[in-house]
Amino acid sequence: MPAELLAELVSRYSPSTQEAEAAAYLVGWMRDSGFHAYRDAAGNACGICGPLDAPNTLMLLGHIDTVPGLIPVRVENGCLYGRGSVDAKGSLAAFAEAAASAHLPDGWRVVVVGAVEEEIATSRGAVFVRDHFSPTACIIGEPSGAERITLGYKGRLLVDYRLTRPVAHTAQPIPSVGELGFTFWQKITDWANSRNAGIAGSFDRVMPHLRCINTVTDHFADTLTMTVGFRLPPGLPPEEAFAVLQTFAEPDAELHPYGMEHAYRGDRANGLVRGMLAAIRAGGGQPGFVLKTGTSDMNVVAHRWNCPIIAYGPGDSGLDHTPDEHLPLAEYQCAVEVLRRFLENLSGLCNYTNSL
Repeated sequence: MPAELLAELVSRYSPSTQEAEAAAYLVGWMRDSGFHAYRDAAGNACGICGPLDAPNTLMLLGHIDTVPGLIPVRVENGCLYGRGSVDAKGSLAAFAEAAASAHLPDGWRVVVVGAVEEEIATSRGAVFVRDHFSPTACIIGEPSGAERITLGYKGRLLVDYRLTRPVAHTAQPIPSVGELGFTFWQKITDWANSRNAGIAGSFDRVMPHLRCINTVTDHFADTLTMTVGFRLPPGLPPEEAFAVLQTFAEPDAELHPYGMEHAYRGDRANGLVRGMLAAIRAGGGQPGFVLKTGTSDMNVVAHRWNCPIIAYGPGDSGLDHTPDEHLPLAEYQCAVEVLRRFLENLSGLCNYTNSL
């Protein structure tokens, strides 16, 4: 099968917390390809090319988990279909193939990581890597298309809301828990609409989402449960958004915040970006930039590492999590070549001019 590493990774179903088989395969492939490869204490698949004590480190941080949902793995019309082909085993496999084939310049090592639990709020793999490395520069493995570079991701807040009320006859002029839940949600959307007034770009807007809502009764008490999510712009920390949310809640409601990630927007004027632009153009591509309204492991590591960081990888992110997830193999090979060219010119990473 073409793109054997990619196909083998996609064939190993690995929803979050069930990544062991795929991670073990990737470690074995990297070890056979000359990496110093191992699984770390979090379960991540890690491989290092170049001297272990090199003064400069490029972190290629992908993720090996996927959302649930089996998709039969097949090649059809030049595309590989399967869960994770786009999000984001395509990027991870491209990282590993490029690092294995590149002739690295002196003074550099490349660390390839297939992180676990990126698709759930724990981000266990990225948190472990964040706390054990301090790279010179980092590329996050997420689909942007082989000719586009992702510069930033919005922040995130998830909140579980629970409210209980004694059962009352429906003829009583007392709002039900369902009505109170609707009022809570209406206050959220009114706040978001007010805050977003005059802001055109989606990256800079608050984006609330009602993920689920339900009411149950035991005939003595009615209970509402709901989960609301927020995609947050730069300048609005999740802690601040949660503080606002608390003012909309009933006094006796239970609120549980989690999945709190700060937005991140990187700089275009650095050697990492310039090097990737050059690598794309060298293959005849026309590079572009994108800002994502979702979140990724960039949100987890960027603020701690404070180094140049982008996201890159083949595939159409509009296919993320969908039943039709598939990756054109020609685009995959293009991304491998872009990354290989970039890696072989790492010695110039700090020498590009600091302007576009």
